[in-house]
Amino acid sequence: AIIYMGAGTSGRLGVLDASECPPTFGVPHGLVVGLIAGGPGALLKAVEGAEDCQQAGEDDLVALNLQEQDLVVGLAASGRTPYVIGGLRYARQSGCTTVAVSCNPDSPIAREANIAISPVVGPEALTGSTRLKSGTAQKMVLNMISTGAMVKFGKVYQNLMVDMKATNVKLVDRACRMVVEATGIGREEAEALLKQTDFEVKPAILMALTGLDAAAAREKLAAHQGFLRAALEH
Repeated sequence: AIIYMGAGTSGRLGVLDASECPPTFGVPHGLVVGLIAGGPGALLKAVEGAEDCQQAGEDDLVALNLQEQDLVVGLAASGRTPYVIGGLRYARQSGCTTVAVSCNPDSPIAREANIAISPVVGPEALTGSTRLKSGTAQKMVLNMISTGAMVKFGKVYQNLMVDMKATNVKLVDRACRMVVEATGIGREEAEALLKQTDFEVKPAILMALTGLDAAAAREKLAAHQGFLRAALEH
């Protein structure tokens, strides 16, 4: 799993990025997790003082049953939030790869992590209001981390999010357009293939390009761990 943890704006941004991965990439809930100091209630209303407890950061990770193969990303614009320091320290002791995202180079959280990402944004327009430039920079970094990971997981083909869940009218239309773009077939043919795959894009593309039926397309994808490009090339 990829686990983001932070307080205030940083925590909210981690929860936001995590919550968008299942609908965008079709991954199960829990593969990307966002933790915020003070718990879910802190998303809507600031929980003052929650960030000041290192033990809370450790406790929140213990509750997730942390595994060595997990990636823990600590987020703090200042780079010194105790909640994040406690979490990163515990994660590293547990054998996890750890990343610190901060807008201050050589920060305390950077020293707790295997990898430090420190975008330099300069002074905020409102002094100390890190929801501004710092928050925007952190959001861009999180986009890169999660999108890069999903590419590695085979959730993207070319520049198309082919594991997206078509859960509404807009996304059904997007699924059709992806099949058309990836294969060059017409819209009506794309819709017909998608109806056979319950609007799953990957098998529809494979059917269009190989002539397989829906069951055989799904079987071939499963044999290649869901990687569409590999299924097409072998």
